[in-house]
Amino acid sequence: MKIEVLTLCDFAADYGGKLSVVGIFDSIFARQVPAVHPHCCLAVKLRFDKAEAGSHPLRLTIVDDDGKAVLAPMELTVNVAMPPDGLTNTIQVVANIAGLKLDTFGEYAIDLALNGRHEGSTPLFVRQIK
Repeated sequence: MKIEVLTLCDFAADYGGKLSVVGIFDSIFARQVPAVHPHCCLAVKLRFDKAEAGSHPLRLTIVDDDGKAVLAPMELTVNVAMPPDGLTNTIQVVANIAGLKLDTFGEYAIDLALNGRHEGSTPLFVRQIK
């Protein structure tokens, strides 16, 4: 499995197998904490090889710099099917997040695990406006 997209954005949708992503960001600017981002989306696109077809548990978490989850983990099962003539295929996941509350300034991580194994991460920064 390869991660092709793992990002936080303003809007994301899966339209008939096409992943639409608008407003990718990695920083939230705030005067004080806790900072609350009213709405965002997590967009994920994963590519699987033919040998990886089947069901896989997927876990997405947002954690602070101590590894503490700031939201309940998002857990789902992805079913990977291959086209008859295909050697690879992709799946897309869009998670809407309302009221993302971040208690401290600093770096957070968006982590992706598949089959119980950490596969990738992308940073999220909460930066203070002076």
